[in-house]
Amino acid sequence: MINCAVIMGRLVADPELRTTGSGISVSSFTVAVDRSFVRQGEERQADFIDVIAWRQTAEFICKYFRKGSMIAIQAHIQTRMYEDKNGNKRKAVELVADNASFCGSKNDSGSSYPRNDGFAPAQPAPSYATADESDFKEIPEDDLPF
Repeated sequence: MINCAVIMGRLVADPELRTTGSGISVSSFTVAVDRSFVRQGEERQADFIDVIAWRQTAEFICKYFRKGSMIAIQAHIQTRMYEDKNGNKRKAVELVADNASFCGSKNDSGSSYPRNDGFAPAQPAPSYATADESDFKEIPEDDLPF
């Protein structure tokens, strides 16, 4: 069986870190993901996807991401049944985050990363579009780690 999902979008609110009764960190948040198709004359639509993160993943997200931050989530899909306050049976579909990654630069998100932790925010990946062969050196086969 395969159950995997990967999304990239922007946080719709600041994620909040909570702790279960047994001391496990958890955070639930929503990611706005633009749809790829836009009908002519209409604005682009977005899906608002609920995500749950546990333990170190939750702590990482709450420490480095804010409302408007672009985030990439690798997750698995989980469903659960519950009864609402009126006694109606409901089904929730959520992503459970296995991994979270930075996307874009700090300036792209319109939010700021915390400055009290001593770490700098992630920098955008360098562009190798202008690299040529002289930018890369040969590694002897004996020095390869595998």
